[in-house]
Amino acid sequence: MGEPSLFSTPVSMAPAPQQKSTKAVPLTCHGHSRPVTHLSFSDVVEDEQYYLISACKDNNPMLRDGVTGDWIGTFIGHKGACWQARLSSDATLAATASADFSAKVWDTHTGECLHTLQHAHIVRAVAFPSQPRPQILATGGVEKKLMVYDLSQSRISPNSNSSSPTSPTFGANGHASHPPGYEIGPGVHKSTIRSIIWGGDLNILITACEDKNIRWFDVRTRSPIATYAVDGTIGSCELNPSKSTLSVAAGKSAYFFSGTSPSQLLKRATFPKEVASVAVHEGERKFVTGGNQDTWMKVWDLDGDGQGDPLDVWKGHHGPIWSLGFSPDGKLCASGSEDGTVKLWKFCEGGYGLWK
Repeated sequence: MGEPSLFSTPVSMAPAPQQKSTKAVPLTCHGHSRPVTHLSFSDVVEDEQYYLISACKDNNPMLRDGVTGDWIGTFIGHKGACWQARLSSDATLAATASADFSAKVWDTHTGECLHTLQHAHIVRAVAFPSQPRPQILATGGVEKKLMVYDLSQSRISPNSNSSSPTSPTFGANGHASHPPGYEIGPGVHKSTIRSIIWGGDLNILITACEDKNIRWFDVRTRSPIATYAVDGTIGSCELNPSKSTLSVAAGKSAYFFSGTSPSQLLKRATFPKEVASVAVHEGERKFVTGGNQDTWMKVWDLDGDGQGDPLDVWKGHHGPIWSLGFSPDGKLCASGSEDGTVKLWKFCEGGYGLWK
């Protein structure tokens, strides 16, 4: 890719082949060299602007303009596959979970690695609260521990290089710190934590695990308050932009829980084939699924049961779709695939972003 430059756009936005069932040609964001494992949007931060971050097995998470998909920079520093990446609500911080037994926190303006949180095993999940303050991060993974770190109380490693990065390339040669952390629900998790969600209530943390259980925890008491067992291996677990609905893809079903009331199931839709990812758009009363056995995204009626035909089928990826998410304004849907690309699909009428 060459030497990155902040706010430059060296990555071409090539449109995928247009299908008759789609309203607009999706934008294809290139740059990753291996499967994209996760993506997520920030909230709207200023002048209708928001950002998108993607995690990839090539070790190098990427930051993009959320409206256009234009590449901003690549965070360099992980030594293993990056499993999950999230932005703080104000997009000033990024957090990444990696197979190199660490989670890292990055400054999105300078690209500096602010914190390296070392773990005893692969880190699969990270989560910020829905407010930028206080600066807190939750992590989890193969260690089977749900950890919470106070990023405002950092201890600088004596081996860290205190100089600022000399290149706009996002690197790990800045301050490496070790903020204090504590475990939520010690001994509760018996399997790998695949995803962590900070609920609409800042006192609630949610985990999705390989034992097919969704768990809700009270941060104040550090103890579990609810559990829901799903039928099938959990693929994705995400909160919609308004923080009102938790969407879970597991086996052949999509589960929709209340984002504020622990374990309250709002709806379950069951399909003929397994789903790997799901995202809901409450305003349009629709949701989108991605499969692990095909390359298509399907749009469904949120008030239906998933048994009929989808409202639309989006074609363009060349591998299973592992992650889906709607933009904070609801006008875009992003998808991350085994084919190593991120695609942006217009989910509104009229011109928007690069479709204007």
